[in-house]
Amino acid sequence: MAPCAAAGAQMLAASPCISASQSMLASRAAVSRISPALGTSGFASCPRIAYSRPLGSSSVAVRAVSGESTPHGLPIDLRGKRAFIAGVADDNGYGWAIAKALAAAGAEILVGTWVPALNIFETSLRRGKFDESRKLPDGSLMEIAKVYPLDAVYDSPEDVPEEVKTNKRYSGSSKWTVKEAAESVKEDFGSIDILVHSLANGPEVTKPLLETSRSGYLAAMSASSYSYVSLLQHFLPIMNSGGASISLTYIASERTIPGYGGGMSSAKAALESDTRVLAFEAGRKGNIRVNTISAGPLGSRAAKAIGFIEKMIEYSYVNAPLEKELRADEVGNAAAFLVSPLASAITGSTVYVDNGLNTMAIAVDSPTVAS
Repeated sequence: MAPCAAAGAQMLAASPCISASQSMLASRAAVSRISPALGTSGFASCPRIAYSRPLGSSSVAVRAVSGESTPHGLPIDLRGKRAFIAGVADDNGYGWAIAKALAAAGAEILVGTWVPALNIFETSLRRGKFDESRKLPDGSLMEIAKVYPLDAVYDSPEDVPEEVKTNKRYSGSSKWTVKEAAESVKEDFGSIDILVHSLANGPEVTKPLLETSRSGYLAAMSASSYSYVSLLQHFLPIMNSGGASISLTYIASERTIPGYGGGMSSAKAALESDTRVLAFEAGRKGNIRVNTISAGPLGSRAAKAIGFIEKMIEYSYVNAPLEKELRADEVGNAAAFLVSPLASAITGSTVYVDNGLNTMAIAVDSPTVAS
């Protein structure tokens, strides 16, 4: 169940968490403020009110001014939160970008790594091969509290076929089904606040749908869609109320992308539909928000499984409303926002982070349009 190109999983270095602009419009006249004495008379937590009277005008502009000890802007603060990110196997996928954004916001990071990739991933971490890409905005390195073996295709040990149990790529690892991973996290840390699903696999992704076998189609659905249902099913009991979960989807769920086959487009459509249903059920059962990010294409090792990811990137660059490359950290920052208290009323949504490509009905670089 190697994490694949479902959303064009990719990664550049992640950047600082999103925060609101710290600038404020300056008045042309002197600004008068309510006496600072109010701040020491039982109203320390209340914002002071400031007003300005523009020259030549009798109108009064009123705005709230934070206290001197309050930082400017609207930062994302995830300090004291713990996140489990399923599907991190290297330092250039969306999962890694999301992990970095959450870490930069103060969250404790746990990751679940596909079992056959576990040894290489942990060895690379120990030897410092990821140190450059682990750098956070403050210069420190992202710390991963623990790496768990995970194969989200299997819910419990009873589901694992004998040929997988005896496969040498799984030797040396244990407790890697979804149920066991959740139990291990509970045993080690008690609970989590954030659950991220950043994994997918379509063994026949390069085949047209008309040539896709039943087993290939169902394998894509299992690894790319049902795996999210299973993760929430098993992790929800250890998620703190008010927490959040996100997954990664792709525009092929609702638009035809020739070449993105093997049932992967169907799996992404199912994932988005499940997001809405899970938002209701997890919201009512555990006060947990559930959203998915529809990310644009970027080149990662996993995305190259599609076979034409570079062409997809070029197409996006030329035809999206924002004519720029999509960076993995932009997806990471969007994820940090969605799991933060700033998005406390957002659930059941598909959020597009693709430079606006999803809004386009025709290709502006089409020879027909150009002529």
